[in-house]
Amino acid sequence: MNDRMNNVTNDKVNDAESFRAILTLLDNYLEGLYQADSALLATLFHPKAQYVNTVSDDYRVLTLAEYKTVLDQRVAPASTGEPRKERIVSIEIGDKNLAFVRAEMTMMGRLYTDFLTLIFYEEQWLIISKVFHYTPNDTHITHKGN
Repeated sequence: MNDRMNNVTNDKVNDAESFRAILTLLDNYLEGLYQADSALLATLFHPKAQYVNTVSDDYRVLTLAEYKTVLDQRVAPASTGEPRKERIVSIEIGDKNLAFVRAEMTMMGRLYTDFLTLIFYEEQWLIISKVFHYTPNDTHITHKGN
């Protein structure tokens, strides 16, 4: 019985550590998008990651290298003075090697919803898939306290 309790406690500690590490990854991810910084974002993605845009008339599935090319051609929202608006809707830790994040952000005149699957790989959390859609930014993200 004590061994089971120790495992539960250790799992909770590991979940808290994972949660903090995932929040750091997400902060860097959102900053990388805002700055259109492909070098920063490449450090957050698994080398075999997939980028999937689910918008019907803009549907595409890209590798990390192809996604970096898209980013390198993008005008960074930060460079145009666009305000940075985002929120983390949810973080689910499936086990010690798997997590899921839903995030929303506005930039470039659009409201984006990202579903990110993360894996714990080589002692760090990395994004293995980014599946997203966007709509025109008619709706604004609201933050708690605003």
